[in-house]
Amino acid sequence: MHDRLESFIEALQQATTLEALQTVILGLRDYLGTEHLVYHSVNSTGQQYAVLTYQPEWVDRYLEQDYARIDPVVQGCLRRYHPVDWKHLDWGGRATRNFLVEAMDAGVGNQGYSVPIRGPNGQFAMFTVSDRVSDGKWERFTHERTSDLILLAHFINQKALEIERGSDFLVTKALSPREVDVLTLLALGFNRAQAADSLSISEHTFRTYLESARLKLGAANTTQAVARAVAEGLVLI
Repeated sequence: MHDRLESFIEALQQATTLEALQTVILGLRDYLGTEHLVYHSVNSTGQQYAVLTYQPEWVDRYLEQDYARIDPVVQGCLRRYHPVDWKHLDWGGRATRNFLVEAMDAGVGNQGYSVPIRGPNGQFAMFTVSDRVSDGKWERFTHERTSDLILLAHFINQKALEIERGSDFLVTKALSPREVDVLTLLALGFNRAQAADSLSISEHTFRTYLESARLKLGAANTTQAVARAVAEGLVLI
């Protein structure tokens, strides 16, 4: 079994396109015996998702609704450095419960386990496996496989960065003090109006600082900009 895992890691290292990486991901899913396997890059340039086995319709829906804003898995992993079982996350809010129902209907699964990944220059991503099995079976799986999942998470992340950016290193521009203030308040849960009022600036000015920070960080949206700033240590919460 260990030899087979090494062969997958070797295949990962040889992949040169996202299509090749997707093929490896499909093989890994079958090797691990889970229903789904996902590498999710929250703040990478280009797309949010790199490789995954969810249905395309669910991926399109997730991106269209910007569900990363409320997804307890994304929000929970942003605040953790260790793997997390989905059962230990907060699914109590109304929007979150509705999201969960929709995800289950899309075949995501009632069990999940995610590994947060911090890469060079504050890059943040997640590696996730999910399935529809009993609590007991899932507990045994995660107990036996945690070390393998952590190892695979970092190899997949490194390869995805190399394919997407040409390197696993990304240079970012320094944020101004006001841009840091703007992202800090958003990270603390302020909405834009509240944050602008707290800083004694107009919402228009607030949006200008926010857009400037987003572009410097290479983020596709506000959620990604905040995530990257927190991961890089530019914002302390």
